[in-house]
Amino acid sequence: MGVVPFFAYVTVFLLIPALVVVIGAFVSGGRPTLGNIRALGEPAVTSALWHSVVLSVVTAVVGAVLGAILAYAVSTARPNGVLKRFVTSLCGVLAQFGGVILAFAFLATFSAQGFLTRLLGVGGGGLWLYEWDKGLMLVYLYFQVPLMLIVFLPAVEGLRPQWREATETLGGSTALYWRKVAGPILLPSFIGALLLLFTNAFSAYATAAALVSQGAPLLPLQIGGTFTSEVVLGQEGVGKAMALAMVVVVAIVMTAYAVLDRRASKWLVR
Repeated sequence: MGVVPFFAYVTVFLLIPALVVVIGAFVSGGRPTLGNIRALGEPAVTSALWHSVVLSVVTAVVGAVLGAILAYAVSTARPNGVLKRFVTSLCGVLAQFGGVILAFAFLATFSAQGFLTRLLGVGGGGLWLYEWDKGLMLVYLYFQVPLMLIVFLPAVEGLRPQWREATETLGGSTALYWRKVAGPILLPSFIGALLLLFTNAFSAYATAAALVSQGAPLLPLQIGGTFTSEVVLGQEGVGKAMALAMVVVVAIVMTAYAVLDRRASKWLVR
């Protein structure tokens, strides 16, 4: 009885929407069709998918590297120190800070009338902020880096001091320790966190919708346009087909993440 509320929640907010997407991708006008799936090959859809992948890969890689460095720096602080607790708590908040609020924060700072733009007298009108390959990448890093710290910090703290001491006792250098000992141990966790960041950016919608209002260069925006557009009607099935494509990509990435996370947990247990 204790898990009934959980399964009810999963059914209403995960299973039923997933079934609606899967069925709707192969139905049009109440009849089975493959036309929605064929529409995925249209230039606008493939371009949006490519842009989403590029945006997700770049922000995931940069966020993973910066977050890993920050996680290592935090791991060297005192376990119960004020600095460590402050940074981890702040990252926990920033990792969930997104959507319209995050977009407004960047507009108030970097737009044409933003605080820093006027303070520094930077030209260009802040138009770069509305471009998917410039502004969105910077905005996405705002929650990608904190998320990386939260996910990767337990793995970094799992490194035992005895391993480094043993390496130094045997004459190994710091570079050798990271290349032969710490690196291989942390690699599965790092790649797993990288995949998680990719999924996080790939499925983000609200922040991009608040900043990029024209052209729908990303796949989530394309999906939203099929349901809200007042110009192109009757494209709900195509939108569900695009959503199905996103579900497949996310499922593949998260399966790889689960495998790597299970492998990394063995090192942490040891």
